[in-house]
Amino acid sequence: MSTDPAAADPVGADPFGTRALRGAVLDAWAASPTRFREDANAEEDLLLGGYAGAWFVELAQNAADAARTAGIPGRVLVRLVADELRVANTGAPLDAAGVTALASLRASAKRDDTGSVGRFGVGFAAVLAVSHEPRIVRGDGHGVRFSASATASAVGTLPGPAAELTRRAGQLPVLRLAWPVVEEPPPAGYDTEVRLPLASGADPGPLLADAAAQAPDLLLGLPDLVEVTVGDATVRRDDEADGRVRVGGRSWLLVRSTGTFDDDAAGDQAVEQRGRREWALTWALPSAADGTPEPLPPDADEVLHAPTRSDERLSLPARLIATVPLEPDRRRVRDTAATRQVLAAAGPAYLDLVHAVAPAARAGLVPAPGFPRSTTDAALREAVLAALRDGQWLPAAAGGTLVARRAQWLDLPGSGALAALLDLPLVDPDAVRGVPAGVLDELGLRRVGPAELADRLLGTERPGEWWRSVYAAIEPAVDLVPGLLDELRALPVPLADGRVVAGPATVLLPVAETAELLAGLDVPGLHLADPAAVHPLLERLGAVAAEPASLLEVPALREAVERSVDDAEAGLDTAPLAAAVLGLLALTDAGPRLGALALPDEHGDPARADELVLPDAAIRPLLAPDAPVGVLDADVAARFPRAALVAAGVLDGFGLVVDDEPLGPDHDLHDADVWWDGLDAPPVRFVGLRDLDLVDDDAWPAALALLGADRESRAAVLADGYVRWWLRANVLLGGRPPGHWRLATASDLAALYAPAPAPGVDDAVLRAVGVRAALAVDDPEAAHDLLDRLADPSRAPDPATVLAAYEALADAVADGRVDPAAVDPPQRVRVLDASVVPVDDVVVLDAPWLAAVLPAAEVVAGGGPAVLAELLDLPLASDYVDATVEPDAGRLVAWSAMPDVVVACHTLGVPVPPGDLVLHDELAVVLRRPDLGRRTVAAWPDGAGRWHASDPLRALVGLLATERAPLPHDGWTAGVRARKNS
Repeated sequence: MSTDPAAADPVGADPFGTRALRGAVLDAWAASPTRFREDANAEEDLLLGGYAGAWFVELAQNAADAARTAGIPGRVLVRLVADELRVANTGAPLDAAGVTALASLRASAKRDDTGSVGRFGVGFAAVLAVSHEPRIVRGDGHGVRFSASATASAVGTLPGPAAELTRRAGQLPVLRLAWPVVEEPPPAGYDTEVRLPLASGADPGPLLADAAAQAPDLLLGLPDLVEVTVGDATVRRDDEADGRVRVGGRSWLLVRSTGTFDDDAAGDQAVEQRGRREWALTWALPSAADGTPEPLPPDADEVLHAPTRSDERLSLPARLIATVPLEPDRRRVRDTAATRQVLAAAGPAYLDLVHAVAPAARAGLVPAPGFPRSTTDAALREAVLAALRDGQWLPAAAGGTLVARRAQWLDLPGSGALAALLDLPLVDPDAVRGVPAGVLDELGLRRVGPAELADRLLGTERPGEWWRSVYAAIEPAVDLVPGLLDELRALPVPLADGRVVAGPATVLLPVAETAELLAGLDVPGLHLADPAAVHPLLERLGAVAAEPASLLEVPALREAVERSVDDAEAGLDTAPLAAAVLGLLALTDAGPRLGALALPDEHGDPARADELVLPDAAIRPLLAPDAPVGVLDADVAARFPRAALVAAGVLDGFGLVVDDEPLGPDHDLHDADVWWDGLDAPPVRFVGLRDLDLVDDDAWPAALALLGADRESRAAVLADGYVRWWLRANVLLGGRPPGHWRLATASDLAALYAPAPAPGVDDAVLRAVGVRAALAVDDPEAAHDLLDRLADPSRAPDPATVLAAYEALADAVADGRVDPAAVDPPQRVRVLDASVVPVDDVVVLDAPWLAAVLPAAEVVAGGGPAVLAELLDLPLASDYVDATVEPDAGRLVAWSAMPDVVVACHTLGVPVPPGDLVLHDELAVVLRRPDLGRRTVAAWPDGAGRWHASDPLRALVGLLATERAPLPHDGWTAGVRARKNS
């Protein structure tokens, strides 16, 4: 229990002079109740404003100042004794000046202490949020107390202030009147203790928890404090080597900077602060136990510490503790010249902090892009980034450090090994791994992407081994970055001749098989890579191994071949090119045709390979005298493999052309476009033979024999395609088209066609090219030819052959192969008796029974009567003959009752006709045209369609013939047709 020694001993028991202080204040209040009101309002503003909830922070700051003044480590002890919250500290004890400052508003006793934290002498007001009766006791037990109740009693004796107190409902300035106390001293080891009887409603638990939570930050921000104990828990600050400090369980890397305010900055401060010319700031970076930096994230709710927490939100990776001018409530920074000077200095100091961490961790300290959290944050970010941009701190891939704004970063994953190889100011990729591109942009680093990398490397002159190392370093990224291969298409490649070209797609990779062939070959655009630089990445980027087949497809080589004849005629030596190409062709099974290759002919003149023939070629004697083909030089023919020369285009036989996916007639074959245009649909596969158009007209029998002797060319001839089409249109045998002749084995055509003059050519080949194996008419020309042959009186075909010929003609018209309008009607025709007669009295037999009343020398027959009549421009017999059955007493007999009819129908596979016929012993018709008279016939239908016959089988033949031209009510005939068709 405290006592008031001043009441018993007014002289010696008041070491702090509180009586005089109280008297002065009470006199001022009595003289001016307004002064009382002002003091009450000011204290209330402090309590409700800037110092609300800051009781422990303010007491810790006072403890730090006391320790600093005493020159000893500051320690703070927070404990709960009964219903009092007590905060003890080491350092300079309470003295009279301190009491005077506590009992004054905004008049600090520390203004001459340049290192103190306090500025205005008002921070102690924060305890009023916890207690209305605070006391401060020093080591000898003497102290002071402030009391709301005692102040109220004192004010009650003053009429003016008492009335104001009533109006204020008891709210008054507690810290203006102090009374001396003598109590038990602070705990051993502590010099001063603040004792706070808890106000009504104040819960000690949250207060202690709040103090414990703030202890680490206060120990970091107040370096004069080394220990804070709250209850049974103690947090210490331990300074370690290299600017590191451990507070509780967390390590921090500290970088401190100090300076002096210039006159403008000092003059801009409050009057009592102008003597304080020194400023200090500290960057504090959280670190793991092993020293690895753990930068604060932008959303860490970090604030500026000055040196304790303010309300200035920051987004930087490290904490800033700085002596910047604050507003009276210590929440906001004042915008003064002093503030700007300190914040500007924070940039270079931050660069020192970056230098203090391991190079690999430095990029993690670059502020992340984003909106500033406050005006102060914006100023700090600008200062920090400016220092980082211009500072030399970024680890270089090649060793050392780089100035950030002059550095470049390689935008490829896993590019550490690559960056170390390149002669560029590249930052070490490991040092910026995981750093967002926006952060690097903030620093002014220039991005080097894959495409720019390729451009930068183009002028590089390095050994092949170095290039291989570059490719090996790039390749892992190709599997990680989609589309990277496309960006690297221009990657340079060193060549065997010492040049460097852009783009692996233009480069050939050397292989042992072709190395000797390419040695010394000088072909513009033929890029052979330096063997020491070869790496699998080059193939992935389009480079092709110099295999024989690949080389033959290289545009540069093909272009050299195309101009080789011109080069040779201009005096250039094309022999090395020819040797290389022929050597490559000798190593391939199916290389491209390189017919433009310059080779010497028998006279030594340069010529295209496809305009030369081998000296001993089987095709040579078959060529036309005017064929544009020379003979290959014999020495060249002997030097190179025959297959390679033929592959190049030199003629030996008829070259086979196969295209499994043809897109058009682009195979350089005679009339292939005409054949293609005549197709209903493009072919699925194309097969052709070269140089058929060079064969002499008289050499076709031998040429056909040669084609038939080779398996591949024979298959092309026999297949229905371009080759067979071309041969049918162009082959001449004995000066005539193949259709002029017949096969020697087609003896039934001997009366109309002579055998083909093609000894040694088998029937299959002759048939394929159009030599006749049977009577067939495919076009109007063939129809003309056959009609001419039939009308030739020197020929002697039998009636069966004649009938078959007319049937072939009729079928051609019926099938649409021949348009009668395209054929001139003959003036003479061969008739049924095989004679040749003028067409004047000839008719086409369209009913077999009519032959009984017509002379054989006036009738032609075969095939469909109507179409044959149209082709020959002749009338039908049924339109010409006019006859009726002579009345006679015949007898009705059922068709089915006649054994001969039944057997015949069974043999022919047709049903027995229904109904009956009229059977006569002798049947005659009365003829009115072509002659008048009576004629005996074997069978004849009457006007009602009933058959009369003396020979029932003749009647059956006539009835079956009506299948082509059915008579009225002839249902049986329709049944016969249906049965035969099925």
